Amino acid sequence: MQLVLVKNLTQPLLSPLKAGWCQPFRCQLQGLMFRKNLAADHGLLLVQKRESRLDAAIHMLFMRIDIGVVWVNSDLEVVDLRIARRWRPFYIPKAPAKYILEIAVDRFNEFNLGDKLDFEPENLA
Repeated sequence: MQLVLVKNLTQPLLSPLKAGWCQPFRCQLQGLMFRKNLAADHGLLLVQKRESRLDAAIHMLFMRIDIGVVWVNSDLEVVDLRIARRWRPFYIPKAPAKYILEIAVDRFNEFNLGDKLDFEPENLA
């Protein structure tokens, strides 16, 4: 899986954050299910084919950990944020999103509505 360096252009992140680029359906279906932990410097970036509220919905079934979720539109602006609790049926963003960044809860406060993000391939970072 390709890794990208997540950058917050509005307010610098406290430490580097790398996320797996997850575009295939199977990758998105599995997501972070069954993981016992998530390192603070890693996450998962789910990439949708189109910007949509419904397509950007996530489920938390079979999740063993809570996660921070940052929904990002095609302009790379944060449109919604939520701490997603394990075993909840689903979460739908308040606005259409193309990217869903799943991160450790400890990193959640480093993002705000309206922040401008950038996803840079790791080999160019």
